[in-house]
Amino acid sequence: MNVFDEYKRKLTTPEQAVRVIRDGDWVDYVTSFSKPVLLDRALAERAEELHDVNIRGNLTPGPIEVVEKDPDRKHFTYNTWHCSAYERKLCDQGKAFFIPMVFHNNSAYYEHFLDVDTAMMSVPPMDSHGFFSFSLGAGVAAGIMRKAGKIILEINENLPRMLGGFDDCIHISDVDMVVEGEHDPFPAMPKGKPSEIDLAIANNIFPFIKDGATLQLGIGSMPDTLGSLIADSDIKDLGMHTELCSDGYLDLYKAGKLTGKKKSLFPGKGITGLTAGSPELYRWVNDNPMILTFPLSYVNDPKVISSIDNMVSINSCISADLYGQVNAESSGMRQISGTGGQLDFLEGASVSNGGKSFICLPSTFTDKKGELHSSIVPHFNGEIITSPRSQVFMIVTEYGVVNLAGMSVWQRAEKLISIAHPQFRESLIRAAEEQKIWKKSNKR
Repeated sequence: MNVFDEYKRKLTTPEQAVRVIRDGDWVDYVTSFSKPVLLDRALAERAEELHDVNIRGNLTPGPIEVVEKDPDRKHFTYNTWHCSAYERKLCDQGKAFFIPMVFHNNSAYYEHFLDVDTAMMSVPPMDSHGFFSFSLGAGVAAGIMRKAGKIILEINENLPRMLGGFDDCIHISDVDMVVEGEHDPFPAMPKGKPSEIDLAIANNIFPFIKDGATLQLGIGSMPDTLGSLIADSDIKDLGMHTELCSDGYLDLYKAGKLTGKKKSLFPGKGITGLTAGSPELYRWVNDNPMILTFPLSYVNDPKVISSIDNMVSINSCISADLYGQVNAESSGMRQISGTGGQLDFLEGASVSNGGKSFICLPSTFTDKKGELHSSIVPHFNGEIITSPRSQVFMIVTEYGVVNLAGMSVWQRAEKLISIAHPQFRESLIRAAEEQKIWKKSNKR
């Protein structure tokens, strides 16, 4: 086979490619910047002639044209596995729906339960051997492609070519159509300035991180702040094993801290499933043998995570209750993000040899009316439970770190109240007494 002849034979226009989509089809956009921009635009133009077409994606930046052209969902229904800021707004407005999912199960859902009539994905240009890298979306792409009836690839010249362990690419012989066209450069992911509370939380975690640890940093200003603190520290020879490679790891690399030399699994290699951040980050991961992509069914497998010595997992949440339950994805019943890999890394890092898992939150939040509320609440009432109390270990606020492992409910209440904002501690004690999870001998 001459792979370039095969490529030319399968090359078509976006408008012609989307003609394969029929009423009632399920179409996958894969994830994030793997979104097929040109194909999405062409499919949106077919709105009036199509009905009941469902699209799946996750962490997808806007605009998604099939939604913008059909906000009332008369023709297209968009469904997301994990909300980006743009997708959150769509869900708020009733223009999209959320699909609950734990990341390490994503491929299994496709293998055993879901139909994919057409998979459409942006990829970098084909290499000389006929392969297309799954690039920033390698964590979920292969499972989707294996299930797809039709595969359409969109060449995006801005995507980096990323190396991988397995399920990191697809060959031209397995592709039905290829489309080309110009794309705007990717915008940088917004990076907020750390608050004093972010700094306090990061400083509370900092003493637990030792030379040679392998890090999973979640999304948000606090993990970014912690990365900056480590970059300015004397800690050395850190490793990376994460579902999402962000600029925090690039900062560690530039500071000489990220070497992976002491990793017990893939020493010298940083392992990721997805990648999102700045243009500089994409240049760093491009064709970089130090960074390997794997499917999230592997990266987020708790057994794999637990096999890594000194694995440290750092994630954020929105609120926690006195029983130790964690909500990291909703405000009441309003979907904010998704479960993602928090539960995977909680389970794996907590039983790693020398490992630790942290869930971080500011002790308070201020509502739209300017009223201050405690982020540690007596009990949940409608919020989504992301991590059950049986899986939660170390919780961190700006007031300290507590370990809930093996603790009875009265011990949990005491520990959590000790790191709540002082303004709310007495009311939380009264609530704990009413809920019969407080002992008279507990510290006030």
